[in-house]
Amino acid sequence: MRIPPVLRAHRRIALAVAATLAALAATLGVGAAVAYAGDIPRGTTVLGLDLGGKDRAEAAASLRAGLADRERRPVTVRLGAQRTQLRPADIGLAVDVDATVNAAANARNPIAGLFGGHEVDPVVDVDGEKLAAALKPTADKAGQTMVLPAITFTGTTPTPTYPKSGRGITQAAAVSAITNGWLRVGEVEVPLANIDPVTTAADVDRLLSELARPAVAASVTVTTPGGTFTVRPAAIAESLVLTSDARGEIKPRVDEDKLRAAIAAELATVETKPKEARISTAGGTPKVLASTGGRLVDTARLSGDLLQVLPNSGGRSVHAALVTVEPRTTADDLTKLGIREQVSSFTTHFTGGLSSPRSKNIVQIAKQVDGAIVKPGETFSLNGHTGPRGYAEGYEDAPIILDGRLVPGVGGGASQFTTTIFNAAYYAGLQDVEHKPHSYYFSRYPAVIESTIFYPDLDLKFRNDTPHGVLIDTSYTRSSITVSMWSTRVYDSVTTQWSARRDITTPKKIYIDDDPKCIATEGSHGFTQDAWRIFRKDGKEIKREKFTWRYDAEPQYICGKAPAS
Repeated sequence: MRIPPVLRAHRRIALAVAATLAALAATLGVGAAVAYAGDIPRGTTVLGLDLGGKDRAEAAASLRAGLADRERRPVTVRLGAQRTQLRPADIGLAVDVDATVNAAANARNPIAGLFGGHEVDPVVDVDGEKLAAALKPTADKAGQTMVLPAITFTGTTPTPTYPKSGRGITQAAAVSAITNGWLRVGEVEVPLANIDPVTTAADVDRLLSELARPAVAASVTVTTPGGTFTVRPAAIAESLVLTSDARGEIKPRVDEDKLRAAIAAELATVETKPKEARISTAGGTPKVLASTGGRLVDTARLSGDLLQVLPNSGGRSVHAALVTVEPRTTADDLTKLGIREQVSSFTTHFTGGLSSPRSKNIVQIAKQVDGAIVKPGETFSLNGHTGPRGYAEGYEDAPIILDGRLVPGVGGGASQFTTTIFNAAYYAGLQDVEHKPHSYYFSRYPAVIESTIFYPDLDLKFRNDTPHGVLIDTSYTRSSITVSMWSTRVYDSVTTQWSARRDITTPKKIYIDDDPKCIATEGSHGFTQDAWRIFRKDGKEIKREKFTWRYDAEPQYICGKAPAS
């Protein structure tokens, strides 16, 4: 049978197509095998780094190595017209290498493996809160800070602050911009958006009428198992908090600490304070005095209960429980410290009696420190123990050294106590951690082994490096301050040996005629000197420590005009 020409042509075409498809299938089969060699398909890249054909471990190592330098570079961020640079480590910004490698391994595209590359996005982590905090200063410059709502009290009068919208960044937008743009572009733009406080002006008016004003309209009666007292409107105003968080949301609350401070006198009528165990050195022998427990008003619960009745015009009474409070330090705790004897004592002298501001300051800081206990391994900080030494803490103006001159300053005289306690710790053999001698030499102090102080920049610190506790005992007379250390003696003696003074300089005369607060001084010579602290035990010297200090020559300040030349 003869096949027509047309059918023969169609048959040849069909055979050709079949052959082509077979060849393509064979090619794809071979190509797919090549493309999927290793865990990562060939042609796969991350941030331009070729990971194709590698197993997961090799890809992870290659990615870490390729990004190491790039991840450490600061990222430039633009917010409006403002720019800033952030260190990735400061905001928790990093590529999650393992997650990125997993994403690359799952990016199976045989055509891309044969005919072109396949880019996989990196998986980027960032700490959203740290990022928002780091960008806030720049965002405040670029945008407009929103006015946060609040209700504050002047006396018992509430005053509202109404919210106003601002323009800044949202954490979600900042995270999205950073994770998408980092390592891809030279500068990441974080968009600015309008930000509205959560609490509206209407909300503030409602809080004002429904809570703030009624809260201070009358007292609240509090009954306890130990008696009854009242919380006056002034105390309510001092402890009622109606300020907002960073989102502009006001969550009314009664601050427990402020409440306790505001009703301290009332609490004293129903509470029994716990007494801590303490050590008395009366009679020259340390004696541990026992502690006692106490019963205090549960002000944490009272704060919440109080908030519930403040909107009411009547029925303003609540019940408060008394909770048993154990002392923090017991007699057994102190006995274990091994404080058995006086191990050092040091005295310095002052003039002016106890009525002068300088003397009052010395006595005030001594009272704050008296009875302090430094446990084995602890470091005592004088600034840390007293806190600020200002007018509110009972200190007065007295001469201090500022910029090389004696000028009036609150707390003047604290340096004399600092020198006294430094020497007591020094001769007790305790470890010197931080101290700084005066810039000028004062004859009332031992040269080199003395110390000044200035809150909060200059401190005195020593460490109890003995196995026993140390009790700091202070006492004073009309003309002297004494600090004694009580513990268990570790060394037979601690003494000082001084070198001769060297590099002596002469003071200059300086006339001051334009300062009504000028304080005249006689001036003093400058010099350098060494002091060795020598430790002896069992009749032998076991170690010595060297201290060296350079004193400047203190000018002779003369309050008045310089004589005509």
